[in-house]
Amino acid sequence: MQPKVINGASELIGEIFGQKGQHARAAVGVNELPLNATCEVEMIVKIKD
Repeated sequence: MQPKVINGASELIGEIFGQKGQHARAAVGVNELPLNATCEVEMIVKIKD
């Protein structure tokens, strides 16, 4: 499940930001997430002035 979610997130970032949206990524499995979530996508974004 995690690889499919992260692939979708990567495709969405690419569609929104194009070439400037290139990024590194990782998919990690855990036993349990808050609120019974099956997956979580987290981003750290730097915005230029």
